[in-house]
Amino acid sequence: MRRLLSLIALCLALVLGATPSFAADADHGAQIFSANCAACHMGGGNVVNAERTLKKEALEAYLANYSAGHEEAIQYQVTNGKNAMPAFGGKLSSGDIADVAAYVESMSQKGWA
Repeated sequence: MRRLLSLIALCLALVLGATPSFAADADHGAQIFSANCAACHMGGGNVVNAERTLKKEALEAYLANYSAGHEEAIQYQVTNGKNAMPAFGGKLSSGDIADVAAYVESMSQKGWA
């Protein structure tokens, strides 16, 4: 009976348009980063503005709302861009952007080593 109710609930969720949420994939994010971001941010640096890197200290200092949610703040920046950084919201899917954010956060925690 419990399985039947679970199956019915899953079917209702799918029919009503609810999409399951999946954890971001940092490995896939590395591929997206390499293809779209590395030209300006190779190794977590920044060729346009040397102090606004992707290193943990710079993200904390310069990225809006980073303290409230690291990956969410990175996703917002990638989606919307700011100053010299273009917006990638029209180029990358929200899943790709979430994966890039997971990769950037992971690498910033490792010091981009």
